[in-house]
Amino acid sequence: MAIDEAPTARQRVAVIGAGAIGGTMAALLEAAGHDVTVTARGANLEAMREHGLRLRGGFGARTAAVTALERLAEAPDVAILAVKATGTAEALEANREQLADVPLLVAQNGLYGERTAGRLLGHERVAGALSLIAANSLEPGAVTVTAANPTIVGGPEGERFAALLGEVMPIERTADLEGSQWTKLLINMVNAIPAIVGHSVQDVIGDPGLRRVMVASMRECARVGLASGVRFQPMQGLSPLLVRLLAWAPHRVAQQVPLRIRARLGAVPNLGSTQQSIRRGQPTEVDMINGAVVEAAARAGRQAPVNAALVELVHEVERSGRFLPASVVRQLA
Repeated sequence: MAIDEAPTARQRVAVIGAGAIGGTMAALLEAAGHDVTVTARGANLEAMREHGLRLRGGFGARTAAVTALERLAEAPDVAILAVKATGTAEALEANREQLADVPLLVAQNGLYGERTAGRLLGHERVAGALSLIAANSLEPGAVTVTAANPTIVGGPEGERFAALLGEVMPIERTADLEGSQWTKLLINMVNAIPAIVGHSVQDVIGDPGLRRVMVASMRECARVGLASGVRFQPMQGLSPLLVRLLAWAPHRVAQQVPLRIRARLGAVPNLGSTQQSIRRGQPTEVDMINGAVVEAAARAGRQAPVNAALVELVHEVERSGRFLPASVVRQLA
């Protein structure tokens, strides 16, 4: 573990959104002796009430006896917001009274989620988490971790949550949360294409034509970030120098970035969070990932046509419920 502090005392922890990442955190914290309440809906809620929260894979197999509710009944000691970025406002509004002045960790994809949460709650006791854990959550009440990678924590309450989560999973701290968010955003460029074609992240990266399009989307992210003055932070072997090479080097060099990501994902097929949302019939957060690159490009007076096209294709799959032929994506590069 990256944290060397003594274990924290037993705490009442609320995890709002028990999907792949929230479910992993909730199960591990419950196993460490904390009193964990999770919020969920529908079949996921009923499954956890009946069978507990089942965790498999990289962190071991266990069933966590969490309290599962639609919304919080009382204020916890600390809370973790792990809903999709598109669901932030609704989730916080539903639990506003219980979260008043409660330290909150926002564990989401996209940019500046902790700022949004702090603004909506009206307090600054908020930290941000960037989870590099690869996990699938397609069965109600169950999470399978395919790669037990670190989670990066920063922001005003970063120390508190680094100590808490450091008991149960690898944690890294960042002094530049924005720079780390941009690096994670770049890594998350692996999500859209698997969601469009219906294959695993590993299979998509293994396809030369699809990999070329993925590299193009990563280039746009890197170039827009650099043009916006972002200081990309090291993450999963992706150094600031490698980000610059990705932005400007020939494809044969730049493609090493997704190939490295594939190696870190391991052999167990990972669908990516965007495809998992589609398979569950839920809205994706593509507008907060690839769409964030398009918006940032516009603010910088630039364009990001590959990411704009990927956003539209993901929405097409959402609307139709049918994955598209790989040839549709290959023609983008």
